[in-house]
Amino acid sequence: MYRTYGKRLLDLALAIPALVLLSPVMGVVALLVRLKLGSPVLFRQERVGLDRQPFVLSKFRTMAETHDASGNLLPDEARLTPFGAFLRSTSLDELPEILTVVAGTMSLVGPRPLPIRYLPRFTAQQALRHGAKPGITGLAQVGGRNALTWEERFELDVRYVQTYSFLLDIKIILLTMRKILTREGISQPGHATSEEFWGSQG
Repeated sequence: MYRTYGKRLLDLALAIPALVLLSPVMGVVALLVRLKLGSPVLFRQERVGLDRQPFVLSKFRTMAETHDASGNLLPDEARLTPFGAFLRSTSLDELPEILTVVAGTMSLVGPRPLPIRYLPRFTAQQALRHGAKPGITGLAQVGGRNALTWEERFELDVRYVQTYSFLLDIKIILLTMRKILTREGISQPGHATSEEFWGSQG
C-alpha cells in the first residue's frame, strides 16, 4: 500500500508545508545568487528519473560561469565560490527541488538523479536504482553522501529501491536533517563536489 499510494501522500504532506514555510528563504537565496553570481539564478540540467525517463532538475546555481582563454568552462574547483560552497554545505541549493516533489516527478526520498550522460555507464544491477522516483535525499546520502565511492552509492540506491517503506523514509528524512546540521560528506576527497562517473571496472 505504501509503495502504491502512501509514498506520494507522505511527499505531499511534508513538501507542501515545507514549500510554504521555506518560500521566504528561497526568495532570499534567489536574490543573493542573483547579486553574487548573476543570472541565471537556477541551474537546470536534464537528469534520469523513474524508469530511466528524463526530466529537468532545477537547483540554485552555486558556480560562477568562468571560462578559460579558449572559451571552455573552468573545472568545478575553480568555479565554486565560497558562497556557492555555503549553499551546498547547507543544502540550500536543493530547495527548488521541493517544487519537483510537489509536481510528482521526484520524491523526498529516493536515489539522487544523475545526468543523462551516465545512462550507458550503469551496469544492469546499478540501473535498478531507476526503479523508484529520484529523491532530494536518499539512503546513499545519509550513508556517506559524496564521501562514498560511486559503487557504494549505487549499492545503497539499489538496496533502497528494493526495500523502501514508510519507516525507512522517515528514518532517512530524520538522518538527513542531522547530516545537514553537521555538514558531513559534502564532497569527495580531492574534489569540489563529486568526480565524474565513467562506469564500474571489473
